[in-house]
Formats: sequence, structure tokens, C-alpha cells
Amino acid sequence: MQTGMINTAHVVNSAFSNSAFSVESRNGRPDFELAAALQKVSPQQQTKAQKTATDFEAMFLNSMFSQMTSSLKGEGPFGDTPGTGVWRSMLTEQYSKNFAKAGGVGVATEVYRTLILQQAKTIRTA
Repeated sequence: MQTGMINTAHVVNSAFSNSAFSVESRNGRPDFELAAALQKVSPQQQTKAQKTATDFEAMFLNSMFSQMTSSLKGEGPFGDTPGTGVWRSMLTEQYSKNFAKAGGVGVATEVYRTLILQQAKTIRTA
């Protein structure tokens, strides 16, 4: 039984080292459920899930940043001239993409985990 535990831990470490998200644990504990799911899902599907999760987080952050800057008035880059609305939307879009690529606020990690678990269940039942 102890050998099974060691092998499972090895599977978790090897599965997560292949993941670009480097999700090693969930709430401070090894995520054996995700590790098992990653073994069932192809690398192409994992890459697609990572991109989808990152894009989703960027969209969420863009919405959040847009709300944060919507009422700003005054001088400088957030002034109240006709062109600043367009400029501000492009700026918040770039901020959100960069935040998401740099690791974001944790939304992408949870979305990725959910996508992988769902895909693994689909493979198991198919």
C-alpha cells in the first residue's frame, strides 16, 4: 500500500510539471483528482484548456478594469476628451491580457482545473 502512495505522488508531480499552470496543490494539499484527470487528457486538449482559461480570466479582468476606470475624469491619460474613451478601453484590454498571462488572480487556474476534470469524465464515459 505504501508503494501505491509513492507512485501516486510521483504521478501528481510528473503531471503537474508538464502543466504550464504549475498547479501543484489545492488548498495546500496535492490535487490527486486533477493529476489523474491530466493523465487521461491529451496534451493538445490541455494546451487548449490553458488558453481558454487564460482568455476567460483576461475577459473577466477587462470587465473589472473597465468598471474601475469608467468614472475617472480629469487631466492626463484618463481625461475627458473624445478620444480617451477608446484609448482607455484599449489600455484596460492590454492590462487585462498582461495580468492574465502573468498569472492573474487565480480565476484561470480554477477554470483550467474544471475544464480538465470535465474532459476526463467525458473520456471515461465515452
